Amino acid sequence: MIPTVAQRLAEAAQCLRPVTDTPRLDAEILLAHAAGMPRSALLARLHEALPAPGFEKLLERRLQYEPIAYIVGTWEFFSLEFIVRPPILTPRPETEHLVEMALEYLRGRGAAAGPPRVLDLGTGAGCVAIATARNLPCDMTATDINPDAVALARENAAKHGVFIQACTGDLFDALPPAAPPFDCIVSNPPYVEEDAWPGLSPVIRLHEDPVALLAGADGLAVIRRIIARAPAHLRPGGLLALEIGEKHFHRVARLMHDAGFRDIVCRPDLAGIPRIIGGLRG
Repeated sequence: MIPTVAQRLAEAAQCLRPVTDTPRLDAEILLAHAAGMPRSALLARLHEALPAPGFEKLLERRLQYEPIAYIVGTWEFFSLEFIVRPPILTPRPETEHLVEMALEYLRGRGAAAGPPRVLDLGTGAGCVAIATARNLPCDMTATDINPDAVALARENAAKHGVFIQACTGDLFDALPPAAPPFDCIVSNPPYVEEDAWPGLSPVIRLHEDPVALLAGADGLAVIRRIIARAPAHLRPGGLLALEIGEKHFHRVARLMHDAGFRDIVCRPDLAGIPRIIGGLRG
């Protein structure tokens, strides 16, 4: 006899408690995926016995700390569904604040200035670039050192009907020669200290790409490189916006100030942690 949805969810949530802070939610997402229906539809049928082929295998993958996004193959970011593929980083909700800062700045330019030129460094699955381009017409360029990430960003751009010029290479080195300056540069770069790696969640350590996360002894190796080279690629008054680690704001603000940036601001995430820093090229 097939158990009801409510029974399967209760059993799965109990099983998942050791590996996740959201066992019930994880169980609902996995069961809905196995049943081939939206989570809302699944929850409307709690007392029914629904076939969900492969659910146990999905559950086993989650018990090995595999991210939910990798298991189901998609994840939501800025109200858009993105294709995700290991080991490229899965979208994080705090990164949505990076898009918000960029959009607020770009909208403040006014339509008369024409479509802005925007650069997303370390684009990964393309979430920041595509969410920005979907919400405001712009000339979007995205770079990543990982060619698989660039291919995935292009795939996601096609999925959402936007064009981005996606280039493979190390930060600014991926740009074509003599590229015109940008109005806005955004990046969610690696910013985890190397000695912090052993203490990270197994979800990260066992499945995500350390190259996209680790950035030297203090976590600022990549950020320093971005700040040093960004003024040469920004028009005067252009915005540089970066996602940073929770203890990095004052050090990054000093780096930006010393590089000639002004009007440096912080945007905290929903937990109140300083998460996004932005400044204008002087």
